[in-house]
Amino acid sequence: MPEKPEVITVVKSLKQKILEDTIHSVDVYWDNIIASNLDDFKRNIKNQKIHDITTRGKWLVFHLDKDVLLIHLRMEGKFTFRKAGDILNKHEHVVFHLDDDVELRFHDVRKFGKMYLIDKNNYLNEVPLKNMGLEYNDKNLTSDYLYEKLKTKTIPIKTSLLDQSIITGIGNIYDDEILFMSGINPKKNSNKITKKECQKIIDNTYIVLEKAIKAGGTTIKSFTSEEGVHGLFQHQLLVHGKKNDVCPNCNNPIEIIKINGRSTYFCSKCQK
Repeated sequence: MPEKPEVITVVKSLKQKILEDTIHSVDVYWDNIIASNLDDFKRNIKNQKIHDITTRGKWLVFHLDKDVLLIHLRMEGKFTFRKAGDILNKHEHVVFHLDDDVELRFHDVRKFGKMYLIDKNNYLNEVPLKNMGLEYNDKNLTSDYLYEKLKTKTIPIKTSLLDQSIITGIGNIYDDEILFMSGINPKKNSNKITKKECQKIIDNTYIVLEKAIKAGGTTIKSFTSEEGVHGLFQHQLLVHGKKNDVCPNCNNPIEIIKINGRSTYFCSKCQK
């Protein structure tokens, strides 16, 4: 699933092409992608201009005239650009008709993507964004904040860092990297994490995500921000995906385990 760096990469790519374009209409070929009433969605988005595109956690936020369009890529969502009249791919489920006969198409093999259209004056206080945690670069993300969020949780720290109500935008790939750089075992109970370790997590979250953003995200399996645009951070990963490799710090074999169903890579020597 695309994480914060991948979502930011998508936004950068889209902003180069469609800012100030008008959404003249939209066709939907898989209704479940639209989280609200389909007829209202299609009617209300019509003729609204795209003024900006930002992110909140793993959500893309399209700032329109009256509303915001929220899009979550989920597992395999991505965008394609086509000219009006081009043959529709069977996995292109939502088509936005823009200026100059350009179509922005949402391509999603698994059909897990989601879209909301919400009044822009209150969208941060409504589902799906209202219960989201702090961004990785929020000044309020302090060791005290993280410690308070973790101190009653008996689940592994690996799982807590995937909780979008605590820090938003971290997924499985960067979770492994952050904990490795922090020297924290992913199996360690969250309520055993010290304030000092909380600060390490915060510092390394910033370092890892900033590096990934500069590299355009991580291309693993099917992620591209659009056709032909791939991330390069996979070449900088220290432990995640390093099956049969050794720790870059101590040459101990990298271990792979499952924590709550998620493949987890770590060094048992460096992350005791």
